[in-house]
Amino acid sequence: MSAACRAPHSTNRSRSRSRAALLGAGAAVAALTLSACGSGGTSGGSGNTNFVTGSDGIATLGKGERTDGPKIEGETLEGERLNLDDYKGKVVVLNVWGSWCPPCRAEAPNFVKVAGATKDEGVQFVGINTRDNDKGPALAFEKDYKVPYPSLHDPMGKLMLRFPKGTLNPNYIPSTIVIDRDGKVAARSQQPLNEKKLRKMIDPLIAEK
Repeated sequence: MSAACRAPHSTNRSRSRSRAALLGAGAAVAALTLSACGSGGTSGGSGNTNFVTGSDGIATLGKGERTDGPKIEGETLEGERLNLDDYKGKVVVLNVWGSWCPPCRAEAPNFVKVAGATKDEGVQFVGINTRDNDKGPALAFEKDYKVPYPSLHDPMGKLMLRFPKGTLNPNYIPSTIVIDRDGKVAARSQQPLNEKKLRKMIDPLIAEK
């Protein structure tokens, strides 16, 4: 161990204070890292909805309570045109993410796995990449995690503001919206998702006739 890594000679009380300071600094850095994904947009998230939110943070709407999803179209990270209307008749999972967002990286393998498992069940995943002004890091993200589905490039968050007020809050990244086969908003999460929670949002809609 180098000299720079050795703790200096001190009393037990001094060592305790130093240790507490380091732990506090580490907690602050961790909090900043996580909260960085929750900063950004200023509108589009508040408002009354009929969402029923469970203890797991997943919010759902009964079939009779759902409203039409917004018109979502634009250019993908690969430079192709994408229109969400082309997926009418499928269950559509919209995931808002950024390459700069640690929780987005944490949930990415779960999305890739579930997207592959549900493809033949009429489910289409679509990403909305936001606040990546340069496509390079976002394309590298897709390559690193072998993301098989397209992502719209939305660096300014304009597509998020098309959602009905109270449906999608641009302050929360990552967020996930699930749209039913009729093009209506059916479920929402404003937190990173594991495989189990993601399936909880999708499976009931696959089963709907």
